[in-house]
Order: sequence, then C-alpha cells, then structure tokens
Amino acid sequence: MTATASFDVPPSRLRRSDAVRLGAAGLRARPSRIVLSALGIAIGIAAMIAVVGISTSSRAALDSELERLGTNLLRVEASERGETIRPLPADAALRVERLTGVTGAAGVAELPGTVYRSPLTPRGETNALVVRTADESLAGLLEASVDSGRWHDRATDGLGTVVLGSLAAERLGAPAVGTRVFVGDLPVTVVGSLRPLELAPDLDTGVFVDGTTARDELGWDGVPDAVFERSSDELVRDVRERVPGTVAPDMPSSVSVSRPSDALAAKDAADSAFTGLLVGLSGVALLVGGVGVANTMVITVLERRREIGLRRALGATRAHVRSQFLVEALLLSLVGGVVGIVLGTAVVAAVALGNGWAFTVPWTAYVAGLGATLAIGGVAGVFPAVRAARTSPTVALTA
Repeated sequence: MTATASFDVPPSRLRRSDAVRLGAAGLRARPSRIVLSALGIAIGIAAMIAVVGISTSSRAALDSELERLGTNLLRVEASERGETIRPLPADAALRVERLTGVTGAAGVAELPGTVYRSPLTPRGETNALVVRTADESLAGLLEASVDSGRWHDRATDGLGTVVLGSLAAERLGAPAVGTRVFVGDLPVTVVGSLRPLELAPDLDTGVFVDGTTARDELGWDGVPDAVFERSSDELVRDVRERVPGTVAPDMPSSVSVSRPSDALAAKDAADSAFTGLLVGLSGVALLVGGVGVANTMVITVLERRREIGLRRALGATRAHVRSQFLVEALLLSLVGGVVGIVLGTAVVAAVALGNGWAFTVPWTAYVAGLGATLAIGGVAGVFPAVRAARTSPTVALTA
C-alpha cells in the first residue's frame, strides 16, 4: 500500500499592518496625482475648520465683550403713536433712578445745530454730526472710555465745552484737547474725545455740549430724548416692565424700552446662520473632493490590473485586494484631511490674531473633520475596491 502524504495549507491572510503598508506604497508610487486628489479634501476640511473656528472665536470675543459691558443696560425712549411722538418728561431720568434695583440713570438729548471745524468751513459740510447734551453720569453708565482729555463734570459745566464721540472726532480731524470748534456760530472748546461706544454706536457721531451751555446758548429745554439706566442683573426684566408706567403713568405705551446688548446678540445669531451656510458650502467642497478621490482610485485600479492579477495568482483573495484599495483610498483622504486641518487652523489663528480675539476651535470640529474625511474616503473607495477585487487573475495578467 502506498502512503499518500497530505499537507494542510493555511489559508491566505492579510494583516492590517500589511494592508496599511500596501496602501501607503500605492500612494508613494504616484505622488503628483495623490497631491492633486488630496487637495480637494484638504480645501473642504480647511474651509470647514476655518468657518467653525472663526465663528467660535468671534462668538467668544462677543461673549467676553458682553460680560465686560454687561447686559443690564436699558434704553428708554419715546415711542411713535401714529404720526406723533410724545416726548419724555424732563425728570424721566430721575423717575427711573428711583425704581428699586436701578443703580443709575442718565438722560441724553439731541439739539438743533451743526458742528464745524472752522467758521470758514462751508455750511453744507456737516459730516453728519449731531449736537447732543447729556448728564454727567452717562459716560459711566455706558462704560465709555476716554481716548483723550475728560468727560464733562462740574468743573467744565457752563464753560462752553464739548466732548467728541469717536466718529465725530475722526470727521473733525481729531482736534486736540483745548482746540476750538463751532456749534453753528458758537465757539466751544474740546475737552475730550471718546472711544467707540459698543452699546450705543449711534452716539459716536455726537458732539456733547455741557448742560449749562446747552440751556443758555442753544435753547435746550431740559427734556431728554433717551434715558439710559443700569440695574442689578437679576432685576433687569422686572425693571424693564416697570419703566414705562414710571416714566409716563398716564400713557405707558408712549414709552419704549430696549436693551442695547440684544442688538449684539441678534448680530451673533445672524452670524451663526451665515456660518451654517458656509459650513454647507464646505460640505459641497468635501463632496467634490470625494469625487476626485473616487476618480483617482478607479484610474489606479485600471493601471494596476497586472499587479492585481499577479497578487491573485500568488494567493491573494478578493477580500485582500478589496482591503488594499479601500485602505489606499482611506489613506489618501486622511492625508488631505490632516493637511486641511492644519490649513484651517492656521487661518483661524491668523484671523483671531488680526482681530485681537482669543483663538478658539472646538475639538468637535476636528473630530467631525477627521470623521468626514474617513467617511468620504470610505465611500469613494468602495467602488474601485470592489472592482479591483472582481478582476480575474487570468484576464489581468494577459491584459
């Protein structure tokens, strides 16, 4: 009897580390094509990171600004009723200040007249400046910073002095403290200028005349156009509800109360909506990049048919070939994603530095970026990988 020898041939297998090395080797063999394909993914990820990071940094800066300025400032004005506006009472600021929880109130009024740098300035060149007067406590309530000089106080009251808003100072040529400007034909002396007022930007064009001069020389009747007030944070809503009835008991509806910080919050909401649109456009760029990866991988499969046939003839299974090309697509997308994250982070850092913001990019943006990269690579690589796996060894070797 003849003994027959039998051998147990172990099944062919492809380790994960080998699959990664094969995929990396495939990328290194065609560097120029890989760079162009990865560029589409990189642009999409960079745009996504940049949009999210800039929006987050801007929002963080706004939150910090609101925390500094406070959200407990209210603005009280006369509201329109039909075609008429009932003015506030002359003691409106005093009435508001007496409310429980109110820490301070100050009135501001607009006066007739225009401001000129020189009496020789043509009367048509008004620079859209507004003559105003205000209580001495206004600057403190608005957290106003003095750029030069000082704000009105008892020492300057009645001396024919003005304080310039930031835009007013700019349009008048930034006159130095002690310089004379003209309210109509009335010469007044500049005693200070303000930095921009974040919570009352409409006052930046104001030229603030001291109260006594406003009464004696410009005919102000002491009636404010608006009253600003600060209250304790926990009582803002309660104070807001009680102000109209306090200022005008007989007609509360003639008084409107707004919170200036709400305008900044609304701007932030609008920016968030715009950010969502830009993130969507970034997604389109990612989709285009994914199409580029798929196209590259299809061409790669066609060019490497002999390699595929040889590997199949040497024992590689369809699953091995499929894994090789799928890993290659994933690595290609990953390279583009990492480059995009670096570029996007650099853009956010540059914008934040240029605007004086704190650099802020949520970690979820990076996770989402890498996740989207791998998802795009996986989807883009499925069809080429399956096509490669279905290639017959005989047909591939004889092609």
